[in-house]
Amino acid sequence: MLLHSQGSPTASLSDDDLAAGLTSALTKLGERNRVLLVPPDFSRFYSKSGPLACAAAHFYGDALADVLPALGTHFPMTSDQLDRMYPTIPRSKVRPHRWREDVITIGKVPGSFVSEVTDGVWKQEWPAQLNKLVWEGGHDLILSIGQAVPHEVIGVANGNKNLFVGTGGSAGINESHYIGAVYGTELMMGRPDTCLRRILNYAEDTFCDHLPIIYAQTVIGADDEGKLVTRGLFVGDREAFETAARLAVEVNFNHLDEELSKVVVLMDPDEFHSTWIGNKGIYRTRMAIADGGELIILAPGVRTFGEDPEIDRMIRKYGYRPSSEIIRLVEENEDLRGNLGAAAHLIHGSPEGRFTVTYCPGHLSRQQIEDVGYQYANLDEMMARYQPEGRSDGWHTTTEGERFYFIGNPAMGLWAARSRLR
Repeated sequence: MLLHSQGSPTASLSDDDLAAGLTSALTKLGERNRVLLVPPDFSRFYSKSGPLACAAAHFYGDALADVLPALGTHFPMTSDQLDRMYPTIPRSKVRPHRWREDVITIGKVPGSFVSEVTDGVWKQEWPAQLNKLVWEGGHDLILSIGQAVPHEVIGVANGNKNLFVGTGGSAGINESHYIGAVYGTELMMGRPDTCLRRILNYAEDTFCDHLPIIYAQTVIGADDEGKLVTRGLFVGDREAFETAARLAVEVNFNHLDEELSKVVVLMDPDEFHSTWIGNKGIYRTRMAIADGGELIILAPGVRTFGEDPEIDRMIRKYGYRPSSEIIRLVEENEDLRGNLGAAAHLIHGSPEGRFTVTYCPGHLSRQQIEDVGYQYANLDEMMARYQPEGRSDGWHTTTEGERFYFIGNPAMGLWAARSRLR
């Protein structure tokens, strides 16, 4: 069921277009008296979820009961972030998601099904978990808002991932991330239909049929000048996500004719404060980088590794190692086995010995970066060399004659050399 469908690879929707499209869709639903909004956190600032959530809040007025940002394992949104992303939403209606405490297991996807869709890579049942407010809140509309975009864990983000991961619990999040990692990041990225998506769809179909869930999904791309534009808005049930995902692959998946020997990416300092999130610079470019190549990550806002003290400790303890080593360490170490999300992150962040990663953080030392397995370079020196401000995506040459491929916001897309696609 699609309540609103608007978009194409060349469309350019304004914020007013988004508000009008969402309002039209919500009007078709009829009156609602107790509404829950589930928008993303600040790490999805450019998703246009902010204007959509504000439009929904305006439309429903007093019928808006709760707003639950889908934090997953991320830090809670600060007052400044809420002001910037959701300026017209009453703070009294914003609820925190505590992923270790506020969740309930609503059912378990059978191990036989999990084994079937993962080709036997993972054979255990998967616990479907949601924030208690989603499950027990008594809402007559749960409006899940977000951007369909290529993603390292599930293939294309959003849809029911916003609920089962964004408002999920420790077991569900950890195991889902590990399933995606051991199945193979490069077999997942940019594919709407993946093993993990099938697991989440099974959970939604089996356990959530009675919940009044509607998705509002954007697709964001870059114009010829490198400026972000909204390419689509789709509102409805799962069909809204699936339609948005197809467009996102078309808009955000950049196929390159050659493998890249040197890539420079810039991570927005307002958005990326940890390698846990900042490593999107690795996930989204790894399929484009040549063997023996180098990825340079300009990360002025990065000040920590994990978004959670325990995960931060695990990253510092084990570091970013090849997947075979992390899988062995999971088998040998109880603490890592008990935090499979951290193990998955270490796999996702590893160049697998195929290329090097040079991190240029604003607030971490050389020793800290090298201790987790990356190379280090001084941020100021590298900013001066590559001059990212205002630079367009694509090939460039420094004043010293060094050729490099620049990406100004790797979180908004996926890059792959045609030769590396299976």
